[in-house]
Amino acid sequence: MTKSLEGKNILLVDDDREMLDALVTVLSDTGATLKTAADGNAAVETAEEFDPDLVVLDAMLPKRSGFLVLEKLKGPGKKRGAKPFVIMITGNAGKRHQVWAESLGVDGYLNKPFRMERLIESVEKLMENDPVA
Repeated sequence: MTKSLEGKNILLVDDDREMLDALVTVLSDTGATLKTAADGNAAVETAEEFDPDLVVLDAMLPKRSGFLVLEKLKGPGKKRGAKPFVIMITGNAGKRHQVWAESLGVDGYLNKPFRMERLIESVEKLMENDPVA
């Protein structure tokens, strides 16, 4: 995957510092410009300033839940598949949250713990479908 996302902006959002560090590590050699946020309000602010192509978003965040962030990023007036692409990650294994995320327009959904290869596959698949890629 080395340098395959050159010129892309990716926002990584998680309140777990170890998870955020792992996400940065696994995506750092892609060539993408990475930014991070540790709470929902910071995620929205950073997304507005950074204009990400992709957001990897934890569902459970302090200050504003990942679902409210998702709604802000993909809310009314934005069609499914429009940027930013959003992959939601969560430790909640229940289907109810996945259905809710899908109703808000999420592009990918991964339950923690997940293999980082699965995340990379999801990122690559979404970026391949990006008409600007």
